[in-house]
Amino acid sequence: STTEGPILSHLHIQQNLKRMKNLKETFESKFGEPPLFYACAPGRVNLIGEHIDYCGYSVLPMAIEQNILAAVSVNNSGTIQLANTNPQYKDFSVSCSEEITIDRDNPQWYYYFLCGVKGIQEKFGLKHLAGMSCVVDGTIPPSSGLSSSSALVCCSGLVTMEANQKSLSKVALAEICAKSERYIGTEGGGMDQSISFLAEMGTAKLIEFQPLRATDVKLPDGAVFVISNCCVEMNKAASSHYNIRVVECRIATKMLAQARGLDSSRLLKLAQVQVELKASLEEMLALVDEVLHPEPYSREEISKVLGVTSEQFSTELLSANTQEMTQFKLHQRAKHVYGEAARVLQFKSVCDSKPAESTRLLGELMNQSHASCRDLYECSCPELDQLVDICLKSGAMGSRLTGAGWGGCAVSMVPSEKVESFLQAVREEYYLPDPRRAAMEKQSLFVSKPGGGAAIFLEE
Repeated sequence: STTEGPILSHLHIQQNLKRMKNLKETFESKFGEPPLFYACAPGRVNLIGEHIDYCGYSVLPMAIEQNILAAVSVNNSGTIQLANTNPQYKDFSVSCSEEITIDRDNPQWYYYFLCGVKGIQEKFGLKHLAGMSCVVDGTIPPSSGLSSSSALVCCSGLVTMEANQKSLSKVALAEICAKSERYIGTEGGGMDQSISFLAEMGTAKLIEFQPLRATDVKLPDGAVFVISNCCVEMNKAASSHYNIRVVECRIATKMLAQARGLDSSRLLKLAQVQVELKASLEEMLALVDEVLHPEPYSREEISKVLGVTSEQFSTELLSANTQEMTQFKLHQRAKHVYGEAARVLQFKSVCDSKPAESTRLLGELMNQSHASCRDLYECSCPELDQLVDICLKSGAMGSRLTGAGWGGCAVSMVPSEKVESFLQAVREEYYLPDPRRAAMEKQSLFVSKPGGGAAIFLEE
């Protein structure tokens, strides 16, 4: 194989064995030949650090065992043929010679795959992509905040690199896939793709940006992390909530820069203001209180402060799916980001120094994070808040929404000896009373251990 790094151990193959066998059979019946190689990319759960990667701050995720697995053959047919083991996802094929177009207004599964293809194609300036046939099998619940879409983009980037006999480091792959997912309209910050490639079994990671790097974070003994889906779907590409927050943070950046006499035109991320001012996060929180008022800002007020025309406001500050915005809660958003950035560093420091009451301290940080997401960033929803309350009542030391919010999952830290009673209590309180949730409970409530990163492998 041509890859340095993402090659799979025997262990991964063992974990995916039954799925590989089924996937191989599906592949052979569909394309009449065996696959040449397989690739996988995991989903992730973010333990703390919500909505701050796109502001330039570090985050603390771990990969989960659920992943996207693809079987691939390479040919000179001049087409890329895509199929999915889930019958609700339709087949798709595209010619290797025409330009790949991705329809932002219609985020189908295969467009995420094409984001990864296009990223690699542009990186290497490939005029003629290799023809390939590919069947995809996913175990990450979709629209649940566990990064099923980014895992698909990462898997596709890895597959396209391998099929076209190119070689890239994991860091380079993560950066390309983070950039290429924007083709579908999500202005993400790069956490999801980074952890998908840089994850290692048994450890969470502190992911830092510019330059991208990942540091092991050993989670405390005596506690496990449980994921629970509130069963409200959240599709980032299909809704504008997520990009609205990106825009509010971008404007808050410029307003803070302007107030301190910095050149606001070249600053886009809240972290950049902190760097320029050589300030601590505590000082940034004080600056937010001093400079930004809690009442929502109008377009007019922002334009006046920044000295931009209303046309510049639309083209330079807003994104394609946020053109309708009229109100901007700059104080609350910036306050969340600087506070959450500080909590990530505290979380890592507790994990590193292992004080006697580690789990209590980490639990408190998770609870503060949820309150900030709910009240300042307003990215929760009633079901998530209810689920987090039930998790805390059922024995979790800390519980918070994870993965953007507005639906999706909560992550809870639970003492190891209480796991069974915790799962039972959450099942009875949240899932079983509601027939729709009860039907989804099997794949919606599970203990998660830190899994490994994306990889390519051949059959044994």
